[in-house]
Amino acid sequence: MTSKLFIRSSFAVFVCLVFGFMGTVATQTGIADWYPGLEKPWFHIQEDLFSGIWILMYVLMGVAAGIVWSKGFYHKWVKTALYHFGFQLFLNGFWFLLFFALKQPFIALLDLIVLFVVILFTIRWFKIVNPLAAYLLMPYAVWVLFAIVFNFEIWRLNS
Repeated sequence: MTSKLFIRSSFAVFVCLVFGFMGTVATQTGIADWYPGLEKPWFHIQEDLFSGIWILMYVLMGVAAGIVWSKGFYHKWVKTALYHFGFQLFLNGFWFLLFFALKQPFIALLDLIVLFVVILFTIRWFKIVNPLAAYLLMPYAVWVLFAIVFNFEIWRLNS
């Protein structure tokens, strides 16, 4: 691993984890008073495991973004890929705010659906720049699919 790749991946992981931390802050309000009272589907995951999986996803996302970034931001494909990445990261963080802090599971579900589509575009652009980076985002796409199903069930069971 080159030092440029290491530095850029480390920075990208840090940025992703900051978004994750902001999500955690938004989550704390809903976890404390709203979420425990919700009816949950049978495939509910405990909060500790849920948080651990998100941390792993943020690390994979950051490494993938660092790999793409290390190809040079001057290249239009790299820029396009990283713009998509930034947009999906924003949508990701916005979900925590919508779902937990604002307690709006239906709007959060819509956010997740848009997020999933943007992740697919991000994977496509990452694959053009570096296939490994695209493959590192695939567990994240699967996790967001799970989150869509879970969020839908929360909305359905509590509407």
